[in-house]
Amino acid sequence: MKPKGLFRVGAFSPVVHLADPCSNAREIRKELSSFEGIDVAVFPELSLTGYSCQDLFRSEVLLDGADEGLAFLLHETEKLDTVVIVGMPVRLAASLANCAVVILHGRILGIVPKTWLPNYSEFYEKRWFVSANDIKGGTVTLCGQTVEVDNRPKVFRLSGGLNFGIEICEDLWAPVPPSCNLAMAGADVIFNLSASDELTGKHNYLRQLVSQQSARTISYYVYAGAGYGESTQDVVYDGNAFLCNNGRMEYEAPRFSGKPKRFALPVDIQHIREERRANTTFACSQSMAGADYIDIDFEGNGCCEVPLVDPTPFIPKDADMHASCEEILNIQTYGLVRRMEHTHARNLVIGISGGLDSTLALLVAVRACDRLGISRSCVSGITMPGFGTTGRTHTNAVTLMRLLGVTAREISIVDSVNQHFHDIGHDASVHDVTYENCQARERTQILMDMANKLNGMVVGTGDLSELALGWATYNGDHMSMYGVNAGVPKTLIKYLVRYFAQNESDTETARTLNDIIDTPISPELIPADDHDNITQKTEDLVGPYELHDFFIYNYLRYGYRPLMLFLLARKAFNRDDYAGTHFDDVTILHWLRVFFRRFFAQQFKRSCLPDGPKVGSVSLSPRGDWRMPSDAQSAAWLEECDSLTGCKDPFWLEYK
Repeated sequence: MKPKGLFRVGAFSPVVHLADPCSNAREIRKELSSFEGIDVAVFPELSLTGYSCQDLFRSEVLLDGADEGLAFLLHETEKLDTVVIVGMPVRLAASLANCAVVILHGRILGIVPKTWLPNYSEFYEKRWFVSANDIKGGTVTLCGQTVEVDNRPKVFRLSGGLNFGIEICEDLWAPVPPSCNLAMAGADVIFNLSASDELTGKHNYLRQLVSQQSARTISYYVYAGAGYGESTQDVVYDGNAFLCNNGRMEYEAPRFSGKPKRFALPVDIQHIREERRANTTFACSQSMAGADYIDIDFEGNGCCEVPLVDPTPFIPKDADMHASCEEILNIQTYGLVRRMEHTHARNLVIGISGGLDSTLALLVAVRACDRLGISRSCVSGITMPGFGTTGRTHTNAVTLMRLLGVTAREISIVDSVNQHFHDIGHDASVHDVTYENCQARERTQILMDMANKLNGMVVGTGDLSELALGWATYNGDHMSMYGVNAGVPKTLIKYLVRYFAQNESDTETARTLNDIIDTPISPELIPADDHDNITQKTEDLVGPYELHDFFIYNYLRYGYRPLMLFLLARKAFNRDDYAGTHFDDVTILHWLRVFFRRFFAQQFKRSCLPDGPKVGSVSLSPRGDWRMPSDAQSAAWLEECDSLTGCKDPFWLEYK
C-alpha cells in the first residue's frame, strides 16, 4: 500500500546561451539528468532561445534554431518518464506567439500561448508576439507533429491523478490571472514559465504575488524564472525558482549565485483537493470554470517521497514568534472581554492548579481586566488541593496569583471528596476512574457555585489537545462558561506562557512562569510519591503531545489517512537537524493508533463544549470547524494503523 496523490515536480533555471537554441536545449537536457523520478519539470519563459533576444525574434534563423532545439529534446526524452515544459517562440500563420510547449516520451502534448503581454517600462513584447486572446484557433506543425493552438485554457491530466495548468510570467501579474480559471477547472499545480528582471523591492513583491495566487487558487505554484546568461544590456535576470503550497513558500532558490537554479520536490495532491472540498467558496466557483482537458496516459514515477512538513505546525516560527504570540493572546483576551461585557460579569473565576493550562487562562484573564480598565482583583483564582497535589504546583499556583495581583482563594477538596466517596460507597484506596473523576467534578462544582456567589463566570482552562484526545472529565474540567484555551494546543501553550514571561513580567513572575513550564504535565489526581513528586504524568498515559499535536493538525487540516500521517511523522521527527524529540517507527505507530481510538471515542465530550475563541486554522468547536457524530466508528482508521505494523507488508519493507 502506497500513499495516493504524491508526485514529484521540478523547476529549473539553467544558464542561458542567448540566441543559441541548440546550446540551450543541451542545458535543458543536462538539467533533467540532475534529478531522477520527476513527474513534471518546468523551465523558464522562452528557455530555448533566451528571453532577451529582442528583434532577433524576427529572424528565421533563430526560429528555425528553436525548432531544432525542440526536436533535440523530443528525441532525448523519448524514454524519459517526465513531462517537460519548455518555453519557445512558435510561428503561427502570420504571427509569432510566446508559448509553453509540453512534451512527454518524444511527443508534443500541447502548446499554451502567453495571454498577457507586457508592453510598458522595460517590456515591449507586443513588438514581436501576439496574445493568446488574439489566436482564434488552428493548428501548427512542429518537428513533424501537428498540434492545436488556441486561446482556451488547458488543463493537462495525467492518468496517475495529477492535473496541472500553465501560465507565463505576466499572466500572473494580471488582474485576473489565467491560473484562477485553471485551478477552478481542476488544476492542482500551476506551472509558471517566467522571465522577470530584478529591481529593488521587486523580488519581495514577486514572492508575495506567488504566495497569494497559490493561496487564492488553493494550489501548488511552481515558478521557474530566466536566469544567468540573459542580456544585461538594460536589466538583470537572476533565475528565481519557487515552490509554494497553498500560500506557504516551501522552496526558494538562493539569489545572485550566477549558477543554475533547480529543485525537485514532492507535492501532495490529496491535501490540495481536501482543502478545496472543505472550502465551499472554491467549490461554488468551479461552476464558472471552463477549459480544454488534455488527457495524458502517464501514471508518473510512483513517487513515494513524502513532503517534509513542520514537526511543530502549531508553533510560530522565529521570524514572527513575537507577533504571533501577541496576536493569539489578543484573540483570547478580546474574546473574554466581549463575553464579560455581554454577560455583565463582575468577576472571573478560575481554578488554578499550578499547571500550564490554568496559567495561560489566568494570564488571559488579567489581560482582559487590564483592557477593560478594571482591577485584577476581579479575577478570583481558586486553588483546590486534593489527593495528588504536590508542593511544587501548589506553591507555583499561590505565588503566581499573588504576583499577578488577583484575588486568591484556597479550598481543599479532600474532606468533600471523602464524604462523596462515603455517599456513593467507593473505597478511597481504589485509585480508579471514579477516584479521579470525583475530584475533577468537585472542583468544577466549587468553581460554578463561586461564580454564582460572585456574580461572575467560570473561565475554562482545557486546551485543544485535551479536547482532541478527550483528556477531560465529562462535566468536570470539561465544562466552563467560556473556554479561552479551546483553540490552543498543548505545544503552543508553553510558548505563549514563555512569551508572557519574557515580555510582560517582572523577574519574580517570570521565574515562577518558567518553573510552571518545566513542571511535568499532570492532572494530579493520584497521590504523589514519598518525595512529593508527581506520579501521574499525562504524556505517559495518552502519549507525547509533540506527536499528538502533529496528528491533530495534519488530520484536521488536511484529512490525511493514517498511512500518510505515519509517513509524514517519521520523516518530520527523525531529521538530523530537528532539535526536538525523535520518535522511532514503533512509537509513532503506537501513539497514532491511540490518537484515532481516543479521537473517535471522545467525540461526545466535544459535542457539548462551552463557547471559546478559535485562534488558528484548526478548531474542534461543534458549532464551527468540526462536526462529527458521537457514535462514529473508528474501525477503518484503526485497521489501517494495524496494517502498518507488520514487517511482511511490502510497503513497510520498502520504507524500512
